[in-house]
Amino acid sequence: MKIGIIGSGTMGIGIAQVAATSGCEVFLYDTNSAQTEKSLLSLKKTLYKLVEKQKISPEQGEEIFSNIRPCNQLQDFATCDLVIEAIIENKEIKSKVFQNVEETVSENCVIASNTSSISITSLSSELKNPERFIGIHFFNPAPLMPLVEIIPGLLTNKNLPHQIYALMVSWGKISVIAKDVPGFIVNRIARPFYGEALRIAEEQIATAEQIDDAMRTLGNFKMGPFELMDLIGIDVNFAVTKTVYQDYFYDPKYKPSLLQQRMSEAKLLGRKTGKGFYDYSENARNPAAEKNEELYEQIFMRIISMLINEAVEAKRLKIASDEDLELAMQKGVNYPKGLLAWGREIGYRKISETLQNLYEEYQEERYRQSPLLREI
Repeated sequence: MKIGIIGSGTMGIGIAQVAATSGCEVFLYDTNSAQTEKSLLSLKKTLYKLVEKQKISPEQGEEIFSNIRPCNQLQDFATCDLVIEAIIENKEIKSKVFQNVEETVSENCVIASNTSSISITSLSSELKNPERFIGIHFFNPAPLMPLVEIIPGLLTNKNLPHQIYALMVSWGKISVIAKDVPGFIVNRIARPFYGEALRIAEEQIATAEQIDDAMRTLGNFKMGPFELMDLIGIDVNFAVTKTVYQDYFYDPKYKPSLLQQRMSEAKLLGRKTGKGFYDYSENARNPAAEKNEELYEQIFMRIISMLINEAVEAKRLKIASDEDLELAMQKGVNYPKGLLAWGREIGYRKISETLQNLYEEYQEERYRQSPLLREI
């Protein structure tokens, strides 16, 4: 099978590695050829490490690398069966690229976007044949993260999601099918993990260190929200939040954080710039969290209640099946449990009471409950 990848950044080269490992012939295109060279060099080092650790044989490493062919023009995609775009999260730029791709590939070629939050229906609307367009959202880093969200738009052929599902399974991925709603499953449901943590920090109820420590110790999360934002990139996380907020017609539930905006403006973007909510420079000493049992319980219940409420609302709106909702959060962002199961464990009544108390305190629609929460 021939796969075209547009964009040779972290996501593009990661998807290329996944496809090439499965024996696909991959055509990697980027307008910046220097970026492609840099990414291929990085991949060569990655494969060498995998050989050293005996995860793959030297022959497999060579085969994976030789399966990827750098391209200087979109015309090289002429014989591709599937083209996946993995470039900047900008609707206008993506739409223009897709129109150019459509002029190049055969009429049987599937065109897909790796977008994390932009409407698939919107991206396909300018195409001559939107039926062959679909969202295939990988998580970073693509070779390691098992989840792929498959998102059909309103105009997508009804059989295409199942065909892509089968392909992703053959690539060793765990796939879920989601409705074309802002943020799809993971980036919609996960918003309070960051948003509510930022709100707590903005109000100086607790420090970033305390919030992270509370979520790790009480929730068994592998990373706290501020650690995770630093890893993702504060600007990237902020951009997704803004997109979801705007696409939900400025629903207060998804309101972005002024603190996150200021961090982005200051170029304090996390690990990639050496400093975000934490300092990653050499010999840096970040302050330890001042432990407080009562405060930690308050932090945990506030954030987990918002997350569970989002999962319940996604269930009510049938954004995906219950099984896929649970699977997506565990495999896409490494949550220790599915949120619906977590709600049953804590007790939906307790979640409802927590949200009601927050609503009464703040008088904000941000804390409104899903109608389903009171029923289950």
